[in-house]
Amino acid sequence: MRYSFISTLLKSAKKNPRIMLLTGDVGYSVFDTYSTELPAQYLNCGVAEQNMTGVAAGLAIEGKIPFIYSIIPFVTMRNFEQIRNDICYQNLPVKIVGVGSGFSYGPYAHTHHALEDIALMRSLPNMTIFSPSDPIETAFVIRASIKINGPVYIRLGKTGEPELHEKTVKLKVGAGCIIHEGKDIAIFSTGSITKTALDAAKILKRTGINCCVVSMHTLKPLDKFLILKLAKHSRAMFSLEEHSVIGGLGSTIAEILAENQMRLLFRRIGVPDRFTNKVGNQEYMRIKNQLSAKQVVTTIRKSLVEFV
Repeated sequence: MRYSFISTLLKSAKKNPRIMLLTGDVGYSVFDTYSTELPAQYLNCGVAEQNMTGVAAGLAIEGKIPFIYSIIPFVTMRNFEQIRNDICYQNLPVKIVGVGSGFSYGPYAHTHHALEDIALMRSLPNMTIFSPSDPIETAFVIRASIKINGPVYIRLGKTGEPELHEKTVKLKVGAGCIIHEGKDIAIFSTGSITKTALDAAKILKRTGINCCVVSMHTLKPLDKFLILKLAKHSRAMFSLEEHSVIGGLGSTIAEILAENQMRLLFRRIGVPDRFTNKVGNQEYMRIKNQLSAKQVVTTIRKSLVEFV
């Protein structure tokens, strides 16, 4: 996703001199070409994320379209006050790009895990939130964010995420994208763990359960229409996210279902509300948090049995 982000941004920045990329002293190998070809549109603000956010706000006031970039906890939590007051309060077109969603930086332990960022960012007025599932969605949300005249948060994985879409897929801001058809149950997923949702759907199909998988690349605004449509025609619905079960995609869907008095089984599948005492790579951390494809299938099947 990182390389899809920077290649798309570079192409856009060459056409639009208002675009600027600010980094918190990370991403050197990723940004080499960008910084070499567009040095006047690149700024390393050092390990000073609060200051970087203020600089970006100032640039936006002067007519620029700044993208600020760092590892998710450092670009959303360390500088939350500046995002709230300097960017969102003034409704400025600053784009916040966080890399390393969920357990992408697993071996670095909880200081680098990104499990609360969606909850934080969705609480802010004026904020649009993108959480692409693959490189194709990443390219789309970068182009879309440039056109949005307000704050945007873009939540990226790290590297090696496979393409889940056909290259000709039509994507739209605020609209979920069905990437696997099924009539029995629906899984709404966001971010790189969407590949796990697809793998789970294949396993479930072998047991006679047809599963619809929806990629929610836009988390705010969320596709209320599609959620309610599938709720009317599904036996059950599930959310899947590499984020705390509190405040993320699942919480947002639960709010929509409750406020519209939808009566069906709905379960949030995500990271439990606790600090983990395990450290390891992303796959290991997902297993320890019941987020592998087989574990997701077990959770879904158990929920369906209990609901009968």
